[in-house]
Amino acid sequence: MIELEGLTKRYGEKVAVNNLSFTVRPGIVTGFLGPNGAGKSTTMRMILGLDHPTAGDVRIDGKHYQQLKDPLTYIGALLEAKAWHGGRSAYNHLLCLAQSNGVPKQRVGEVLETVGLTAVAKKKTKGFSMGMGQRLGIAAALLGDPRILMFDEPVNGLDPEGIHWIRTLMKSLAAQGRTVFVSSHLMSEMALTADHLVVIGQGRLLADTSMADFIDRNSRSYVRVRTPQRERLLDVLHQAGIVVVESGDGVLEVDGGKAEQIGELAAQHRITLHELSPQQASLEEAFMRLTAESVEYHAHSDTSAGPPPQQWVDAWGRS
Repeated sequence: MIELEGLTKRYGEKVAVNNLSFTVRPGIVTGFLGPNGAGKSTTMRMILGLDHPTAGDVRIDGKHYQQLKDPLTYIGALLEAKAWHGGRSAYNHLLCLAQSNGVPKQRVGEVLETVGLTAVAKKKTKGFSMGMGQRLGIAAALLGDPRILMFDEPVNGLDPEGIHWIRTLMKSLAAQGRTVFVSSHLMSEMALTADHLVVIGQGRLLADTSMADFIDRNSRSYVRVRTPQRERLLDVLHQAGIVVVESGDGVLEVDGGKAEQIGELAAQHRITLHELSPQQASLEEAFMRLTAESVEYHAHSDTSAGPPPQQWVDAWGRS
């Protein structure tokens, strides 16, 4: 378990993390989200004792990181994929970590097999691709067989097979009762992986809730309807007190009504439907809505020609 209480980090006048309190619990995958510059990486560094908080406290299974004996056996982390000496082989890199943390030598071969690097174990890491580097970083995190795992952008550089593999790995680790804390800028992948979300913006806590509740609270759900008898269906829905939004191309978007209710009303009035589909908002949409006021860096489209610029949020970078 990871516990943060009033965690604050200032760099001069800039407040990178502001009075942050939350708990990362075992048995589930907890996603850590925030716009670019929100303070995610700074928070993770403070958890590992790499940065010292200006105020507040963070504990790992009730202890500060500095109090942990053989810390790799308590918490394994991937923060920087290429945190190794390029002249060493993958095997020797992990062996050094094992020997300095009281981890049995045989564990090196086990984690290399787990991450799919056995065939290149004796090759120097300076020749590794980004994806291979990610796998080696994950192997280092797993080396001490810790109860807590923390990953910052673990899918960077991985191909589709690798992304599926790390997703499955994190879920299996959580299913074993371990604490899994993961930051990622890929919303679609986070939606498939995380059970719980912690969202921050400008260093402050914005949400600490389940994935389903987060999407439900921060997005719009509606039913998409198409019919050749559009006017007649509009009259029926209005009479039933159901709000309808016309979105163009003959499509109706129905708020405040369930698909089953709309289908039954259409059937009762002999109205033909060509489409009746509930639309559940994505994690990306919910995230954008919640963090719109917390984005520090914005990008703007070219204004030299064409219509007026349309602001968009660059919300998936590293903090």
